[in-house]
Amino acid sequence: MSGASDLWTDFGKYHAQGRKGAQALGEEIERIAREGGIASPVTSSRGLCARLRYLDSPAGHRALAEQGVSDRLRRAWATGRAPSRAKLAAVDAAYWERRRANLIRSGALKRLLDNEGRGRRIEIHPVDQSAVPEKRKRVISQRTVTARYIWDDAVNAWASGDLATLDEIWDDVISDLDSEYAAYAYVGSIGINA
Repeated sequence: MSGASDLWTDFGKYHAQGRKGAQALGEEIERIAREGGIASPVTSSRGLCARLRYLDSPAGHRALAEQGVSDRLRRAWATGRAPSRAKLAAVDAAYWERRRANLIRSGALKRLLDNEGRGRRIEIHPVDQSAVPEKRKRVISQRTVTARYIWDDAVNAWASGDLATLDEIWDDVISDLDSEYAAYAYVGSIGINA
């Protein structure tokens, strides 16, 4: 089964700038997943403490160990030793990894995007055609579509890094637009109202 990226076969031929809609969909799901996390930077005492509290579980300790932060090092920080910049980055990476896994495991991200069956509105911004010769430009306007019943599969595909499935899902989303839907296989960006 082919996805949306097969629809606009000459994309980029005349220097249009954009990316696959599936890629933009995955990036937007990632943005939403990161949006609700700890706002204080890991370089602040408050941000570091909040991340370490979040990671205070067996799974959190494993995530820290995978990033090179040992139990002994965490105990040293508790007694006043300052972490290096590299270890702060490791704590931050472990935090985001666990938070992402928890959002997926709990189903919270799917529930947020599904919106009790009402779905979410997606703003589709067309590709940048500023470098395209005038006679080759297509008239593509910004569009909005409400996507329902795709979010379980979309989050699963995003979580596993399955761009082919995201491409098929994006094909389903844009097929609701009209006869010009193929022009939205590639996009400048998208925004999900979540």
